[in-house]
Amino acid sequence: MTKIDLITGFLGAGKTTFIRLYVKHLLAQGLRVCILENDYGAVNVDMMLLTDLGCDIEMVAGGCDYDCHKRRFRTKLIAMGMLGYDRVIVEPSGIFDVDEFFDALQEEPLDRWYEAGHVIAIVDARLPEALSEDSEYLLASEIADSGLVVFSHAKEGSLDQISAVLDHINRSLTAVSCRRKLSEKDILVRPWDALSEEDWSRIDRSEYRLSDHIKKQVMEKNDYETIYFMNHKIGLSDLESGIRTLFFDPRYGNVLRVKGFLPQENGWLEVNATRDQIDVKPISEGQEIFIVIGEELNEPLIRQVFA
Repeated sequence: MTKIDLITGFLGAGKTTFIRLYVKHLLAQGLRVCILENDYGAVNVDMMLLTDLGCDIEMVAGGCDYDCHKRRFRTKLIAMGMLGYDRVIVEPSGIFDVDEFFDALQEEPLDRWYEAGHVIAIVDARLPEALSEDSEYLLASEIADSGLVVFSHAKEGSLDQISAVLDHINRSLTAVSCRRKLSEKDILVRPWDALSEEDWSRIDRSEYRLSDHIKKQVMEKNDYETIYFMNHKIGLSDLESGIRTLFFDPRYGNVLRVKGFLPQENGWLEVNATRDQIDVKPISEGQEIFIVIGEELNEPLIRQVFA
């Protein structure tokens, strides 16, 4: 059977960056790996950041209702089931209910082809103290079944800050009546460029835990929105200025992430922004698109910012 891992985490936590490292680790073991990008939006920006890894990449795009998205996910897994992969890595959007992953693997014929491997939750060491009620639920859902919680941006997070995030996670789990309580033994806190063989051995043993919690109909409500700017001409300084405006002015809604690509004379720039910072770095390939993701977004006002 093919082992299938889920790398989950809230918007902007760093899932794609971790997957790059994780897949390189698996390929070095001689495994045949496929990444399945299971995105919430209709255009998958993160997929373009993984194309140079030398493994197969498939995509399930959103842009439809929740039931349709679940059907697309299962159909894609069926199509991949006979291709003989050793490991499939599923990267969902940061807006994802982990129950969808386990439910799919229990259905025929997927239950004959796949077995759950690891559920690894990525959590930003700078996680905001206050999230919306729906976002708190998604945070708890993504962590409740994880075998290991890996902190991103550990360099930027102090020990006190990481302790506060751990407390935040446990409050979120309690809020959904989950009896699980995370401690230091459940988390990995280390800069990713300094991961040791012992760290990777721990990741390879992470597996998963099934933890009961109250189910909330977050995905069915579809309160999360994505606004697309395709083939939109804008300079980097204007984009960065607009992004800062969106994050700190409530008139635009609860903006959670902005990401995409900008063309440059000799290539592309990848832009990845959360409330804490805007990361910009060169990339060899891209597409002229950036997207705004959040809750209760005021689309007309947001489009005026980038007009």
